[in-house]
Amino acid sequence: MPISCKGSRIRRYNSRRLPDTVTMDKRYNTLPPNEQLALRRKAVEDVLAHPEWSLAQSVRHLKTTMRLTTAELAKLSGLGFRTLQDIEGERSEGTVQTLNRILGVVGLKLGVVRAAGSDLRTPSL
Repeated sequence: MPISCKGSRIRRYNSRRLPDTVTMDKRYNTLPPNEQLALRRKAVEDVLAHPEWSLAQSVRHLKTTMRLTTAELAKLSGLGFRTLQDIEGERSEGTVQTLNRILGVVGLKLGVVRAAGSDLRTPSL
């Protein structure tokens, strides 16, 4: 389990699992856990259905669909607020580890796939 140091306090967090209830964006009424789970599933399905989205678009969509603020998603993923804000604003691409922490909140992992129309037998120079 990763450890986060902030000042003199040490906190443990699990970036792979969401708590049963998540404090959502205050602009929305709090949803029961089953509705929160439905929102998470919808967010994941949408991201998987749109491989053409950039990573920043995918992160923004996950955050807004799950009705989380940037600060809440940063806390859940164990990242700094500014790091997440820079990725969303496309000022930073983030590292593979950072993106896996964000995607890990909903059970996804960054992967490598073959580009559409690519052929392994013909090298392109």
